Amino acid sequence: MPFKQSVLSVGLIPSIINYADPAYAAFPGMTAEKVQGGLDKDIALLNKLGYDAELCLTDFGDTAEAVVREKLQQKRYDCVLIGAGVRTIGKNFILFEKLLNVVHAHAPQARICFNTGPFDSAEAVQRWIPNSTAPAALPTAKP
Repeated sequence: MPFKQSVLSVGLIPSIINYADPAYAAFPGMTAEKVQGGLDKDIALLNKLGYDAELCLTDFGDTAEAVVREKLQQKRYDCVLIGAGVRTIGKNFILFEKLLNVVHAHAPQARICFNTGPFDSAEAVQRWIPNSTAPAALPTAKP
């Protein structure tokens, strides 16, 4: 059995996001269902491409650090993706900073990457850990 590189995709629980909030204006028409569907499809695509990928969804900060820390302590990850909902929304800046430091402390070997929304995680991962065993790998850019 070939080695599968492990990927942890960290993001916000879609059902707790207020999509009417002006802070989320960059994502017009988004709903919890659309975001969850996009995340699920991204994880399924990563797994189809030969990665061992899973989601880690958090709240806005009450338990987010602990949730991500616990996940990182369960197994070794080759890549950690932090989603656009955490990274690109100004009021989530402190959460992003905290989660980045949790990843740095508990998965120092992991490549860190970022998507631009709930539909391009595979491209983000492949920029940093191209999977040569993938059946139909996406084109990769050099970091």
